Amino acid sequence: MIIGIPQEIKTHEYRVSLTPLGAKALIDLGHEVLIQSNAGAEVGFSDQDYQMAGSSIVSSAESVFSQADMIVKVKEPQANECKLLNKNQILFTYLHLAADPQQTDLLLKSAATCIAYETITDDNGRLPLLQPMSEIAGRMSIQSGAHHLEKTQGGSGVLLSGATGVENAKVLVLGGGVVGMNAAKVALGMGSQVTILNRSLSKRLVKFQQKFPDKLSIDLSNQSNIEHQLKTADLVIGAALVAGASAPKLISRNMLKLIKKGSVLVDVSIDQGGCFETSTVTTHDKPTYVVDGIIHYCVGNMPGAVAQTATLALTNATLPYILNIANKGYQQALLDDQNLMNGLNIHHSKVTHQAVADSLGHQYYPAQNLL
Repeated sequence: MIIGIPQEIKTHEYRVSLTPLGAKALIDLGHEVLIQSNAGAEVGFSDQDYQMAGSSIVSSAESVFSQADMIVKVKEPQANECKLLNKNQILFTYLHLAADPQQTDLLLKSAATCIAYETITDDNGRLPLLQPMSEIAGRMSIQSGAHHLEKTQGGSGVLLSGATGVENAKVLVLGGGVVGMNAAKVALGMGSQVTILNRSLSKRLVKFQQKFPDKLSIDLSNQSNIEHQLKTADLVIGAALVAGASAPKLISRNMLKLIKKGSVLVDVSIDQGGCFETSTVTTHDKPTYVVDGIIHYCVGNMPGAVAQTATLALTNATLPYILNIANKGYQQALLDDQNLMNGLNIHHSKVTHQAVADSLGHQYYPAQNLL
């Protein structure tokens, strides 16, 4: 199989979808890897590094898309990339279609087979290809939130750790999954008082709370508890997730009046449409905006800012799946593995993921029937 790696073109996206070692693993098994020139330059991988691994370097994205059987990316294809796809190709990347009807329509028009990292499952129902970037985004959410709390950034001027004789900041985390847990760990490490609100009080969360009895509170996520916690929160992390579907709106526009002016909302769920009613996608170029005196940070590709770490973590997670698809072909790989089948979002102009179809009003076609 010919695997194509284009350079990422989303604003301030520096990651690359395959490392030279990953390319070598594919090439050693008889596959061909095409790398767009300078695709890995921003994370320290030169064209020469890929050539030494046996890859072929091509000059443009058009050359990658015109020759490859499978396109492997980091972020969702931009409009001009969608138009380069065809019905004989596999697209393997993060898609987040439930919040992106335009991309969905373009991918349906392409008739390509589109497998989304974020809806692939494991035997325990977890999302193994979402997890590494969720870990990074969760950790970064506190780092970014703390920065924008600074007065010079328009924030309230609160330091998360407080100071001698000065109370520490209060961080509210909405969602106790991978993003929420990693956000809480960093916030606690920075000396904050943390509250996690989750739909259920799992054993994992209870055990986590027992490690920080004086610094961490955990409660059920409902409107009453959210409203109560918003009154004292300095930093709010939106970490709600429904796999493949639009994120639930947990904070309405009207609820902003409960929050202190200069506080910061970081919406890590923005790839799935955001969990605040006032959330709109931002970029690393201009990461924040203000609504009713509350700073909103809604960057859609947060891990792109720590591109080297994120690239290595992503390839560690995705490479076994890339090898599986390349070795077996996508049809056999999907039929052999229901967890991988759960990643199939679009196939030959049909939506094959129930949550995506429901979110966007498309007809749902069970993947098993199409394959």
